[in-house]
Amino acid sequence: MSFDLLLANIARHISLDAEEAAFFTSLLKARDLKTGEFLLREGSICKYESFVVRGCVKTYYLDENGFEHIIDFSIEEWWADDLYSLLTQTASRSNIKAIEDTAILQISKSDLELLYQRVPKFERFFRILFQNAYIAQREQINQALSATAEERYVLFMKQKPYAERRFSQKDIASYLGVTPQFLSALKKRLAG
Repeated sequence: MSFDLLLANIARHISLDAEEAAFFTSLLKARDLKTGEFLLREGSICKYESFVVRGCVKTYYLDENGFEHIIDFSIEEWWADDLYSLLTQTASRSNIKAIEDTAILQISKSDLELLYQRVPKFERFFRILFQNAYIAQREQINQALSATAEERYVLFMKQKPYAERRFSQKDIASYLGVTPQFLSALKKRLAG
């Protein structure tokens, strides 16, 4: 698997020389997931940061009634993990599952610590990554608490214009916190 997409992603935030890039890529493990296959299951400990090279995964949890609540979608050039589980090495409450055939590159928590020691600028890269994830999560929480379903849908489609062709209506509804029937009615109303 090519490292080009990942290295280009990293180059937006830090510059690596050839030796640093070679060391970093030597720590990566390639993995392919078929549609429906889990990257992480609830109750397991997240041991990897995973970069999506191709495909898409969804991160979700199941409530006490077995209903799925999607927290995020990770497509090409996005990272997928349960950061809380990864950092605390405790059992995850989330599931991460491929919704398309997906190719990822992973770095383990222990190799990430080694990378920080050998190439300290990666601490800056992952700090930026974690900050951006925190900001996005806070914004998502604020929207869930203060925006109407219509406002959340419009913003979601603006931020993820590819969603209609890549995600099921059921998954979009789950992410927005509405039923598929409500979403269908909302889309009809907005189209008319």
